[in-house]
Amino acid sequence: MLENIDKIKIKNADLPQLSALCEEARQIIISTVYKNGGHLSSNLGSVELTVALHKVFNFPEDKVIFDVGHQCYTHKLLSGRLGDFSTLRQKNGLSGFPKREESEYDCYNTGHAGTSVSAALGIAKARDIAGKDFNVIAVIGDGSFNNGLVYEAFNSLRLLNSKILVILNDNGMSISPTVGSMHEYLEILSETAEQKEKRDKHAKIFERFGFKYEGVYDGNDIGQIVEKLSEVKEMLKTQSVILHILTKKGKGYEFCEDNPEATHGISISGSSNSSTEYSQILGQTLSSLAENDKRIVAVTAAMTTSLGLGDFFEKYPERSVDVGICEEHATVLCASMATEGLKPYYAVYSTFLQRSFDEIVLDICSQDLPVTLCIDRAGISGSDGETHQGVFDLSFLSFIPNLTIAVPKDIKEFEEMLKFSAKFEHPLAIRYPREGKRVFQRQSKIVCGKWEYLNGNDGKYAIIASGERAVTLALAAAQILEKDSIKVTVINARFVKPLDEKMLNELQSKRIITVEDNMLLGGLGSLINNYYAEQKVAVKNFAYGDKFIPQGGVDELMTDGGVSCQAIVEYIKNENR
Repeated sequence: MLENIDKIKIKNADLPQLSALCEEARQIIISTVYKNGGHLSSNLGSVELTVALHKVFNFPEDKVIFDVGHQCYTHKLLSGRLGDFSTLRQKNGLSGFPKREESEYDCYNTGHAGTSVSAALGIAKARDIAGKDFNVIAVIGDGSFNNGLVYEAFNSLRLLNSKILVILNDNGMSISPTVGSMHEYLEILSETAEQKEKRDKHAKIFERFGFKYEGVYDGNDIGQIVEKLSEVKEMLKTQSVILHILTKKGKGYEFCEDNPEATHGISISGSSNSSTEYSQILGQTLSSLAENDKRIVAVTAAMTTSLGLGDFFEKYPERSVDVGICEEHATVLCASMATEGLKPYYAVYSTFLQRSFDEIVLDICSQDLPVTLCIDRAGISGSDGETHQGVFDLSFLSFIPNLTIAVPKDIKEFEEMLKFSAKFEHPLAIRYPREGKRVFQRQSKIVCGKWEYLNGNDGKYAIIASGERAVTLALAAAQILEKDSIKVTVINARFVKPLDEKMLNELQSKRIITVEDNMLLGGLGSLINNYYAEQKVAVKNFAYGDKFIPQGGVDELMTDGGVSCQAIVEYIKNENR
């Protein structure tokens, strides 16, 4: 049925046909995600909602914004992208998120939580100014509903004097189970029809913002959701509406229904090598340190398990904080706890740390507080594409006063850095990729701002590399070049800030190469370029250029970005001719 579907046929479909369409979409999503990786349980739970939206509304004339985008796969299938769906999340294929460049049905790019209501209001206001007539819909989950940006948008609804539909897709989950007072409030609104009087009383908070509250308490019932959306479409002619629907995350696939957190995102390994996730080392080491240091507190923003903190939270519940999808709040929370003598560790993906920039600058660093930022998924993250590549953290952290930045070369060094951090009484950021694929033979004591030679200091060239991926490339290049009698010194720049100026000054080689899994601007290469600016030292940088990095495999994207063993070898060979 999906092969021949278009918006006219969806409009004319009866309920049995719509149900069959939902089931077909589910099977395609399941088979594709298990092949390509992607977000599974969230997409399965929103199938009926998306089919109903396409039945009732007129896309792409009407506009729909999927908050984060973890639930957009059915929308892609229904908007002419079935033939390309097998390329989902692959290089040059369909994005795993809404993307304006991909289809006119995607009106706004998303990837981070909480932006959909603001975006819907902006599009609606533009519609009103232009004198156009179409509907604007934001689809947002209860996890994103904790994000403060949502309430900034709510606060401006009356001011903008526009009309939008906000669909609150409530499945009790973000990546981890949803937490906080708003989640508890939504549970009250989700009670049975017998509690209608109580529910109507509590729903008045949305009326204060300017929304009419409506609810569907089985959002996986295609008949109910089509009927309610039809009613709401009429309401939108005169007012804004918030439609609260309850859905089952992982609906239609028993394993996902029973394991919604584990199947939120499915990863496909690009390597046959055994590996250990850095998050596992974080959880183990912090738990061990916390046994003897009662100051240690672990903080996360709705990603407890994926950041390796599940056991810590279970073992030390009174020193564990999950604030929900509220990264800015988490940062200030850490800063304020540190003022009272605690030792907070804020674990967060690199891409989401971007949201906390102002708080890192003013709340943590300007007060010189002993908060440790544990920055997971740093560097290229792969198939999630532009919105999730962790290639900016070195750039936006490197110029902040009082902040020390550490980059371990492997999981063993990461463990030692965490032990070092327990006694370090200043702001510290430790950045690392998802997987640790090797442990290097050389291990030396962690001293703040001190690098290490990995193969001596007598090379004609010196490669200064930061992080496991970069160090691996540098050592591989050195081994290849040694066969051509070209001696290369490899240095593990395990602190990007401060630079090891003593080592930079004592280097015998004056032909320097830098390698990093980050943008060049503001990264290790930029800092070393600046350091050598007044000296006669040739520096060549291997880092990513001034552009956003699309989806694809980690290795292929690094190669496309010019950060590869082959590129390093070819450069040195050409220089040596």
